[in-house]
Amino acid sequence: MTNAALIALFAALIAALGAFPAVYSQASGGVPYTLQTLGIMIAGGVLGWKRGFLAVALFLGLVAAGLPLLAGGRGGVEVFQGPTVGYLVGFAFGAAAIGLLSPPTGRGSTNIVRIAIATFIGGIGVVYAFGIPGLAWRGDMSLGAAWDVGKVFFVWDTFKVIVATFVVAQVRGSGLLGGGAGTSGDA
Repeated sequence: MTNAALIALFAALIAALGAFPAVYSQASGGVPYTLQTLGIMIAGGVLGWKRGFLAVALFLGLVAAGLPLLAGGRGGVEVFQGPTVGYLVGFAFGAAAIGLLSPPTGRGSTNIVRIAIATFIGGIGVVYAFGIPGLAWRGDMSLGAAWDVGKVFFVWDTFKVIVATFVVAQVRGSGLLGGGAGTSGDA
C-alpha cells in the first residue's frame, strides 16, 4: 500500500470510530467519551510518527472542512473553538509521539511492553498535555479544575491503551503493512 493510501485508511478508521455514540457525563466538562482516541493510538503505533501524524491531520482537516466525523456527528471549524480543541490538536501530536517511541521495525517490533509504554505516553500523556490546557482555556476554568475534568477519562483511556497495544502488536507481527510498524518507513 502506498503512504497516501495508508494515511487515508487510518484517517477513515478514526472517522469510523466516531460513529460509535459519544457518551457525555456531568463530570466531563463537555468533552465526550469516544473511541476515536483508540484510532489515534493505533495509527501512531502502526504507521509511525510521520504517517500517524499525517493520518490524524487529514482527519482533523476533514472535520474542519465541515464533515461530521467527530463522535456525535460534530464537525466544522466551530469544534476547534470549543472545550475539546486541545484534545483535538493533541491527537496529532499524540500519534506522532506513539510512532516515535514505539519499537522500530524488525526484531522486537512487537514488544508488548514497549508498545504499551509508547501508547500510554503518546495516547494519554501527550494528548492530555494539550487537552487539559485547551479545556481550561475554552472551558473558562482553572488548570486545576480542567485537570479534575480530564482525569475522569483516565481509566477509559487506559483501557484503550491496552486494546491499542495488542492491535498494534498483531498488525506489526502480521506483516500486513509491509512487515512492521512503519516507523522506519517514515523517513
